[in-house]
Amino acid sequence: MHRNDGGGRFHHQRKSGGDRSFFMRPVDDERAAMVVDSERLNLEGANDAAGGASVVCHNPFLAMSLQQQRQRLPIAKCRNHLLYLCEHFQTVVVVGETGSGKSTQLPQYLTEFGWAENGRRICITQPRRVAAISLASRVADEMMCRLGDAVGYSVRFDECISARTHIKFVTDGILLRELMSDPLLQAYSVVIVDEAHERSVNTDLIIGFLRKIVAIRDDLRVIISSATIEAELFRDFFELNDNPQQKPDKNTATIISVEGRMFPVTTFYTKVGVPDYVQTTVETVLRLHDEEPPGDILAFLTGQDEVEKACNLLRHAAKTLGKDKDKLLVVPLYGGLPAREQFRAFDSAPYQSRKAIITTNIAETSVTIAGVCYVIDCGFVKMRVFSPKLGMETLMIVPCSKSSAEQRAGRAGRVRPGKCYRLYAESEFRRLRSATPPEIQRCDLSSVVLRMKALGVQNVLRFHYLSRPSSMAMVHALQLLFALKAIDEDGLLVNPLGLLMAELPLSPMHAKALIASVEFECSSEIVTIIAMMQIRDVFVMPTGAKHKAELSRRSFAVEEGDHLTLLNVFSSFVEHDRSPAWCQQNFLNYKALCRAETIRAQFVTFLQNNAKLRIISCKGTIGDTAKIRRALLSGFFSQIAYYDHTGLYVTVKGEHSFKVYKGSVLMYRKEYPKWVLFTDVMQNSIRDLSEIDPAWLQHIAPHYYEFGSNLPDGSRRKAAEEESNFAEGRLANLN
Repeated sequence: MHRNDGGGRFHHQRKSGGDRSFFMRPVDDERAAMVVDSERLNLEGANDAAGGASVVCHNPFLAMSLQQQRQRLPIAKCRNHLLYLCEHFQTVVVVGETGSGKSTQLPQYLTEFGWAENGRRICITQPRRVAAISLASRVADEMMCRLGDAVGYSVRFDECISARTHIKFVTDGILLRELMSDPLLQAYSVVIVDEAHERSVNTDLIIGFLRKIVAIRDDLRVIISSATIEAELFRDFFELNDNPQQKPDKNTATIISVEGRMFPVTTFYTKVGVPDYVQTTVETVLRLHDEEPPGDILAFLTGQDEVEKACNLLRHAAKTLGKDKDKLLVVPLYGGLPAREQFRAFDSAPYQSRKAIITTNIAETSVTIAGVCYVIDCGFVKMRVFSPKLGMETLMIVPCSKSSAEQRAGRAGRVRPGKCYRLYAESEFRRLRSATPPEIQRCDLSSVVLRMKALGVQNVLRFHYLSRPSSMAMVHALQLLFALKAIDEDGLLVNPLGLLMAELPLSPMHAKALIASVEFECSSEIVTIIAMMQIRDVFVMPTGAKHKAELSRRSFAVEEGDHLTLLNVFSSFVEHDRSPAWCQQNFLNYKALCRAETIRAQFVTFLQNNAKLRIISCKGTIGDTAKIRRALLSGFFSQIAYYDHTGLYVTVKGEHSFKVYKGSVLMYRKEYPKWVLFTDVMQNSIRDLSEIDPAWLQHIAPHYYEFGSNLPDGSRRKAAEEESNFAEGRLANLN
């Protein structure tokens, strides 16, 4: 808790029971590490190293021209060596700290050396859209051209390129889709896989395909860029020489390390774990703003909802700052923000202001934010984890890895000696796993397998994976795709349905529902619902007005469930001319709704142009809401549950019990519906639910369910061995 003493200075109010958190450095005396009401942190000379309270955090090269700044980057010393390696080796692994200049300078060096001539381009992949857009913008500035001219980007639902584009930043998912039309990537002379250490499933797939392509195209160069020391793993994967003892040639991958530019970072821990890391993050930001020398603050939380909650609390507290204090500029940063909002995190703070960036792990390695001197690490990360027991992915908040914690701390040492405040004990840090498992080993593989099938990979088990996925997850993926009729009993892609599903930037279940909506004459409504499902937190719950916001939320609620409620919200938004004032009045997230409209337009274009499908509305027709729910059921028939006497929903598949997510509109009903479909799972709750009639399954999924009288409402799962036999047969054929 914080209070204002009237003099503009924040103090930390003691908590009863001794549960107030303390920060300490490793092996520090506990008494010296305490944070008390009027004391500053005892840093034992850390402030002296930073120059004391008079230090102003800034980019020391800001007054220089962009070209001068380029020359000051650590990678500039390696320019000639890098170009030599690219000339003589097909694959080069570049290891260097975030901020060393790898992402912005490598494509420019290659362009200057002639690698973008003769109509070919240099491609740079990024795991996140914000990084692709911000890096493209920066490189365009350095090359003194308009974004979209010599330098452009292509991300999901957005593109800015032209025929003159030589350097193209893309998300890894976009490059995978380009492989469908250009299997050998003939459009590119160089492919740079950036942030490879993050090991996203798309990045791992791209690396696997590039290994096949370089064996065919000796004119293609592949650069793997990583911020961690997994260099040998990448190098060995691209080793194409039959005899590794022979003299290195172009078929041999090589490694180059780029020195970073890091200042020391002092790390502090709490004495014990904190009960509410969002609230503690807010308190720590305010204490740092009150007590520490100038310098921006970067705080890591797990997701959009936590980021927005912390930002609202901080903005409310910032209004009570005294006039003698610098202003606190609170800026959110997460993947769901529009690009223009994301760029605010990179803007310099105004005079006599401190910027507090509240972010997800998007700022861990993908982007470099100048001016950050203080980092707050909650110690957790939100990730999707496939559960073989459940047969589905669940969104879970789990402790981060040591590698992630070190990357977060490193954000504080870019411009001067920094400080990192970890909201957990040092003993907890020692127990963290060393690295996050590759995404391909913990995710639902149905999208991966479908994409690989569309790219012509039939033997998915024999594919060269950087890290091999589990066979159980592969079996589940084959089962689901077979049930969705995307592949046949031989495991071959069904055309056109399977190909259309693969081309959509959605999960197979979302894609199937979208395509099936044409048959149910409600494609206009389903495309809206699925676009709304791509964003989160449409409803805003501001501090101090939660009751009013809850009443507003109830006014949009549709009895049949969350999906129709999302449709109702979007329709009302359009009917009120997309008014920001109307959104504010009704506690709706205007920016999120605008993003949903952009996504919807992209889906409509795909359905009309690529799939040649009609956009039809069922509004005003008999049984219109039933049509919408039946279309959703066409994709999500494997995710249905019935209400049990225990007060929980039990899934038909696997008979697992779940609570209803607290944000569901079904909470407003006097009685829960007997049967529901759900489209998401978070921890022990199912979210995004709609009421269904189990009789619909006889028409929609007769191949998946058989019907009798010995289970609730006469519906039970078809014999699991039928699908298991299919999957086992396919696996046997592939081996």
